[in-house]
Amino acid sequence: MSHRVRRAAIGITAALIGFLSAAPQAAAHGFSSTAYVHVAEGDGGLVRTALKLEYDLLVVSAADAEHDDGLFTAGTAAFDAGDTKAQGAALNAHAASATSYVTARFAVTADGEVCTPRRAGDFAMDRQDGVPYAVLPLDWTCPEIGGGHAIRSGLFPDAETYVSGTKTIVTYDLDGRSGSAALDAAHPSFSVDQPWYAWFWEFFRLGAEHLLTGTDHILFLLALIAGSRRLREIVLAATSFTLAHSVTFMLAALGAVDVPSRLVEPVIALSIAVVAGWYLWRIRRRGGHAADLDTAGRGHFSLDSAGWIRLGVVFCFGLVHGLGFAGALGIDQAWSWTLLGSLLVFNVGIEVVQLSIIAAVFPLLTLLRRRSPTAGLWVTGAVSAGVAAMGLVWFLQRVFGI
Repeated sequence: MSHRVRRAAIGITAALIGFLSAAPQAAAHGFSSTAYVHVAEGDGGLVRTALKLEYDLLVVSAADAEHDDGLFTAGTAAFDAGDTKAQGAALNAHAASATSYVTARFAVTADGEVCTPRRAGDFAMDRQDGVPYAVLPLDWTCPEIGGGHAIRSGLFPDAETYVSGTKTIVTYDLDGRSGSAALDAAHPSFSVDQPWYAWFWEFFRLGAEHLLTGTDHILFLLALIAGSRRLREIVLAATSFTLAHSVTFMLAALGAVDVPSRLVEPVIALSIAVVAGWYLWRIRRRGGHAADLDTAGRGHFSLDSAGWIRLGVVFCFGLVHGLGFAGALGIDQAWSWTLLGSLLVFNVGIEVVQLSIIAAVFPLLTLLRRRSPTAGLWVTGAVSAGVAAMGLVWFLQRVFGI
């Protein structure tokens, strides 16, 4: 392969890695936020909501919007001290400001008529993925009509510049219906009597967007593709990864498993570096024969020993990635078939995007390897090196809080 072709291959690969790594990692982890709302029928025709909001985000947003310096001072001091009791006290001392901020951006309507909110109790404190959350109970008095309730959320909009891409996950038991909905800036409202396909699309889209904006998950997938020598290897690796993350995703989202994000996120970053480094190690050992199978494997899958070991590693790391996917949804309501359906549809959205990336990238890589094995080796090696470097950087950042 000429030096010109080699430089072009490395340049294109470096540009791809640079583009992905420059994408705000916070779109998937850290600088986005998720609000959780449960809606149910209350006594006397009231609609009762319990809003679960990220504590420090609520403090700074409400203090800024309501010009309440006292809330900012007391709330941030309690947050910095990690004092849960003081955090709740700060919000309750400035409950008017915090409640006003929320009710200006979250609404319940009945047949198009706006319901009137009233705080139904003090703020309480909770945690979600190791992060302090404030719980605000609100009762809504609606016009005396037949139902037709709808929910609208514009909580923590991008325009406030504190976070980007806020999601509001709603679970409801209202008007004789129960279910879930996912709201964001592009889809800020839903009706309780929405058709099933609207619910399906909401959670499918949420899962697809989570993978597309999760740079670390995409880099892990690229590392799998670059290190796969045959179609069967990437298919089996993707299947193994899917099975593994589906198990922990469902268990974590349903509350059966609870692992702090401060442990999950560094391991996800480390998994990227390990899977990419695995192929680099093979290139170092075998050079131009790195893409060759060691032996003709036995059995239906025809994998050699290296392929089976890699498959086991991918499965183990897939278990950890599932915990990361679950953190994006964060539903902690009691188990129900409707909730299970929402989780499954969210997972389907993830898988469709994952398979689409494989279908787009792997055939091109296979064609390159067949036409110019040397070029294929350089490209896959450059991809793996770039992905491994980013994984190690993220691992150090997440471990040391850089």
